[in-house]
Amino acid sequence: MNSQIPSKQNFTKESLKKQFRLSEFLAEKIISSVAFLSIAIIFLIFIFVFKESLPIFSQGKESVKTEIQQSAASNDKPESYGGSETSAELQPESYGGVEKEELQPESYGGVEKEELQPESYGGVEKEDLQPESYGDVKKEDLQPESYGGVEVEPLVADDNSAESTEVKEEKSNSIWDSLLTADWVPVSENPRFGLLSLLIGTLKVTIISMLIAGPIAILAALYTACFASKRTKEIIKPIIEMLAAFPSVVIGFFALMVMATFFQDIFGYDSRLNAFVGGIAMALASIPIIYTISEDALSSVPKTYTEASLALGANKWQTAFYVVLPAATPGIFAALLLGVGRVFGETMIALMATGNAALMSANPFESVRTFAATIGAEMAETVFGETHYSVLFFIGSLLFIFSFGLNALAEFYVKGRLIKKFQGK
Repeated sequence: MNSQIPSKQNFTKESLKKQFRLSEFLAEKIISSVAFLSIAIIFLIFIFVFKESLPIFSQGKESVKTEIQQSAASNDKPESYGGSETSAELQPESYGGVEKEELQPESYGGVEKEELQPESYGGVEKEDLQPESYGDVKKEDLQPESYGGVEVEPLVADDNSAESTEVKEEKSNSIWDSLLTADWVPVSENPRFGLLSLLIGTLKVTIISMLIAGPIAILAALYTACFASKRTKEIIKPIIEMLAAFPSVVIGFFALMVMATFFQDIFGYDSRLNAFVGGIAMALASIPIIYTISEDALSSVPKTYTEASLALGANKWQTAFYVVLPAATPGIFAALLLGVGRVFGETMIALMATGNAALMSANPFESVRTFAATIGAEMAETVFGETHYSVLFFIGSLLFIFSFGLNALAEFYVKGRLIKKFQGK
């Protein structure tokens, strides 16, 4: 009997080792493949965006050279009057299809004009040093000639070529000089790609939205974590988090049709769509993110903190504001950073609710344009490879770096500090 029990145990262990769990193997490989694929896609997107924005780093010098070459080429071409080109110097002139060779007598209607002899037109002689006459119409010296009703200005020596080249050089300075201006006029004879107005507009909308969304989301999270009953918490939290599932275009449409008119009637400003309306709409989109992360941070505060505060005689409000809230500060700060990233990269709400006008103003009731809205509005109108195309991708690179930096800061630094603080390190 005793000899049979070990044999059964050995049989069971061997059967478990030999058993091939195909489902677990496939699940493990699929999870690892999806994780690797996600990282690879993000990396490829990062490379693509920066690759398309690289031409602007050399666009300035190339544009100067191109303009100078075009200016030189245009100076070498014969001038054109009324659609016909005049020949270069030392080439025969043409009058009505009859060429006039240099140093040869002129001919008018078969009547030759010999050198040093008065010209004759229908029997009317023209003495030297007297004005020419064409059908009783005198042509004074130094006045423009006329051919078929088209006046021809006297040809001037090509002395202005250097001046035109200098003007071209001034107009086509480095693209970086254009990026640091306030004028965003990408479609014109002299395009300007000033990012300052776009930056100011983005910051205005972000600040307004954070001033509204931050206090609301943090106070709601504090109430849910410290004061609400279990049943109330189960109702409030899903409702607020459900707001994150709303499409951005729905929130933007609501701001466009309802909020804009409502706030204009209250405050009486001129621009119906402005940074204030866009900021409130952005706040609706960022509240769920800030609330969820803040509530998790507040709920993760050890219960010993609360119990010790209550044991010392503090009430619930004092415990919440002076003990729990300071302990969860790193997590709340991370929530605000992620909310800023959400607003900074929002496209549809900014496109529909801010007025989409690139203006340099600190007034919150004036229209603005954000980085993301600029890309969404103009990317379909650009020509591949042009400066406008590269500048839009450069703006996308700035958004990518900003969002990636905020997420990395919130994930690795702030949350790391929160964990170390709770662990007493």
